[in-house]
Amino acid sequence: MAERKPFLLRLDPEVHEALQRWAADDLRSVNGQIEWILREALRRRGRVRADAGDRVDPPVPGAGIQTPDSP
Repeated sequence: MAERKPFLLRLDPEVHEALQRWAADDLRSVNGQIEWILREALRRRGRVRADAGDRVDPPVPGAGIQTPDSP
């Protein structure tokens, strides 16, 4: 397993709360969600290979989809 690089990140409380909700919807930790978001952005921009570091699980199908009766 590749060594993980620790990194301090300061977030606005509102952004952190939104990330917590999103991560919970996708059954991930906040750290895992941030890493997934960054990997997706890097892949879309062609900055990393599509198969680079696929340790982070893909989102759960249907997770995070809001319906009219969702809280």
